[in-house]
Amino acid sequence: MSARPGPPYCYDYPRPALTVDLAVFRRGDNRWQVLLIQRKHEPFAGRWALPGGFVDENEPLDQAARRELAEETGLTDIAVEQFGAFGDPGRDPRGWTVTIAYLAMLLPHQKETEAKAGDDAAHAGWFDVDRLPPLAFDHNRIIERALLRLPPCAS
Repeated sequence: MSARPGPPYCYDYPRPALTVDLAVFRRGDNRWQVLLIQRKHEPFAGRWALPGGFVDENEPLDQAARRELAEETGLTDIAVEQFGAFGDPGRDPRGWTVTIAYLAMLLPHQKETEAKAGDDAAHAGWFDVDRLPPLAFDHNRIIERALLRLPPCAS
């Protein structure tokens, strides 16, 4: 029996790309608002999306989430929590990509925190969840799932 060529960690199974996406919410006028970035680059250049991006090799997921949030929006010191994984075929036109979704809620004293676009984000802004622009990828689905975890938004 001959040995397989290549490193011992190679497998016959395809490997997905791994990303993190962050659903960051704050209370607006009796409704939740979600933080979105406008994409600078393809795919979906010009479309709005959740902040997020690729996980670096050997990077812990929570660290990747905080890094992407800081790079794309300038927000730091925001508590984030994993709430789901999304990996349906076709969710990313670049290929099979699985994202780990994170949820964050700004505290009342953070409500006026200003997000500033950076890295591969052209703009950043807060949107009422019932008036979202067309979104990139499957980010509508991620936001819908995140909203199930939030308390009612009443003043």
